[in-house]
Amino acid sequence: MAQITPSGSAQSNPERSVPSGVLEEAPGASPADAVETESDRNGGVLSATLAELRKVVWPSRQQLFSESIAVILMVGLSAASIAALDRFYRWVSIQVFR
Repeated sequence: MAQITPSGSAQSNPERSVPSGVLEEAPGASPADAVETESDRNGGVLSATLAELRKVVWPSRQQLFSESIAVILMVGLSAASIAALDRFYRWVSIQVFR
């Protein structure tokens, strides 16, 4: 397991290496303690996720509405332009291969 020194460099300690994903047991600890540690780790992920979600700046109702309208208009405009190009190329192919 690598240790970070105050200078910022990593030092390897071969006698302390533990494979990734393996819970390290304290001396004299029972396997139930390792399961509790795994549970605590999952709870930590959940609390960290909730903490990150609290940092999100959620849009207001008016902003959500106006941006949704903008997206719908842009999708409609894109669909209309693609349909126009499709009809044009269909017309050209009929004229050429008729």
